[in-house]
This record gives sequence, structure tokens and C-alpha cells, in this order.
Amino acid sequence: MNKRPLAVTLIGCVYLLVGVVGFVFHLRELVSRDTFGYDVVLIELTELLALLFGVFLLQGQNWARWGVLAWMAFHVLLSVFHALREFIVHALILAIIAWFLFRPETSRYFSRHSQNLM
Repeated sequence: MNKRPLAVTLIGCVYLLVGVVGFVFHLRELVSRDTFGYDVVLIELTELLALLFGVFLLQGQNWARWGVLAWMAFHVLLSVFHALREFIVHALILAIIAWFLFRPETSRYFSRHSQNLM
């Protein structure tokens, strides 16, 4: 039995939720503008990536584990240009996600799953 660790389930579900809620929220913003907002389109793409990473993380895809980290690291980089508190919160979230996704039992889960695909 290749049971998914609880941390992977929780992080995957959070990414699904962030992707769906963020996409719907920013879609309203995109539709309500008089001019086409390229910035909102880029935000929508990041929300779709969160959704994609969440789905494939739940399926045990190792590349999605790295995608989750890259997505959060991107937010850490963006928060450098905002308040220090926002940067610290994003950096802590990144560290927590990395710790949970790269613990030995979680790494075994992803390696066993990728071996089953080959």
C-alpha cells in the first residue's frame, strides 16, 4: 500500500483551493475592467499553476512537489517589494511547505510512486 502522507494531502488541497478561489476572484477583476489587463492575465496563470500543482501533487507526481516550491518561492520574491511582514510570512510558509514535502517519509512516497509509473 502506497498511502499518501497527510501533509501531501493537506498541501495539495490548499493549492487546489488557492487556485480555484484566486482564479474566480481575479476573473471578476479581469471581466470588470474597461481595458485588457495583462497583469491580471498573469495572475490568472499563476492561479492555474497552483491548481495544476495541487492536482498532480495529490496524484503523487514528484515534479508537482517541485512546482509547489517554485510557486511559493515566486511569491516570496514578489513579497520582497512589499511590506517586510508579508515577506517574512511568505518565507515561513515556503519553509514549512519545503519541510513537509521533503521529509523522509514524504520523499519515499514520491519515489515509490514514480517507480510504480515506470
